[in-house]
Amino acid sequence: MVAQIKTAQIKTNHPKNNQHQPKTNPADPNSPKPSSIVTPIKGQVQVFIAPHRNLYADIIAQGLRVAGQGTNVLLIQFFQTGINQGLSNPRRLVENLEWLRCEAQRDLSKDGLELTDIEKSSVLELWDYAKVAIKSAQAGLVILDEADLLVARSLITEDELLEVLETRSPKVNIILIGTSIPARISEYADQVTHRRS
Repeated sequence: MVAQIKTAQIKTNHPKNNQHQPKTNPADPNSPKPSSIVTPIKGQVQVFIAPHRNLYADIIAQGLRVAGQGTNVLLIQFFQTGINQGLSNPRRLVENLEWLRCEAQRDLSKDGLELTDIEKSSVLELWDYAKVAIKSAQAGLVILDEADLLVARSLITEDELLEVLETRSPKVNIILIGTSIPARISEYADQVTHRRS
């Protein structure tokens, strides 16, 4: 992954450079704080827009590679379901990769499907878990499959999704996968990939 580093100019300790700089006193709470030389690296937001609702092998491979390097990875498929899955039964591909699917009895990703209240609750339970992981850096990489359907089906708003991205921990990288990611989310992302197949 590519990270951007922003640096500020370093001022020398020459007397002329320090004439107008206020002096800091760590014991005084009102004293100005010294400026940081390096801005912390913030995790990347990647968007993958694809014509089909597939979890692509290269994205899984990226998650496995990151997990193999010792970073916790969280992969959530909001609308792909499985028996005995959900938060109570996460799957692990490797030691550091947690894979969650919605706990429901049918595939929830089909077009035109009306979700029951129980199914909506199950999906939103995963979303709440993802928000905590993103905010608190429980995982260094969070992969959200079919995140666009959360907005398209009015389970969350576009503003809420954007706010989660904007307020994420600087240590977290996020991958969003969907067939139609909202334009504001794509504009915010560091990288947008359009797949042809």
